[in-house]
Amino acid sequence: MCLAIPGEITRIEEGVATVRIGESLRKASLLLLPEEPKPGEYVIVHAGFALNVVDPEEAQESIRLIREMAACADEEPL
Repeated sequence: MCLAIPGEITRIEEGVATVRIGESLRKASLLLLPEEPKPGEYVIVHAGFALNVVDPEEAQESIRLIREMAACADEEPL
């Protein structure tokens, strides 16, 4: 199973974005995007690549749902 995670771009240098995902900063290539996004925009990141620019409200809702799923996984034994 693959999961792409939304994150906020904090900086861009030479086609690589620094993306804030939760409390972490990660690097993501912008090579797959048709246009280079700007710092402050949100992107969906998978395997080190930004796949799509997303609406900030949509990104926040996705983050909320991912956290909710993680909390449920911690509570329920498999």
